[in-house]
Amino acid sequence: MDQQAGHHDMTASAPRAGRWLSLVALLGLAGCGDRMTNDILPGGIPARTNLHQASGLPPESVRTVSRRDFGWRVIYRPAYAPPNAESRTAVALCGLERRAPLRIQQQPRLDPTADPGARIFDIYCA
Repeated sequence: MDQQAGHHDMTASAPRAGRWLSLVALLGLAGCGDRMTNDILPGGIPARTNLHQASGLPPESVRTVSRRDFGWRVIYRPAYAPPNAESRTAVALCGLERRAPLRIQQQPRLDPTADPGARIFDIYCA
């Protein structure tokens, strides 16, 4: 009789264990998706902002856009960019911070073979 009682207890807890496993699996899968972030870059720009798109450069010309302590650093390919690309990009990126561009400074390429034809410039916002 004790064996049957023990067997009965296991079958009663099986559906309960299945529910717990389902809940754990659901929570685990929910944590794997894209999550919005509340992180803010210096200057008050949400970290989820697509900086490549915000630069105003055509997708084929922009290589890297990054927020730095001094302002912005952009690596782009001028052959695929419109005229005045640097000043337009400065206005667009400083505009994200609701500031005006102060100056644009060209940076030398330390390894010109890394990305042939690309240029680096820094943007300082007022």
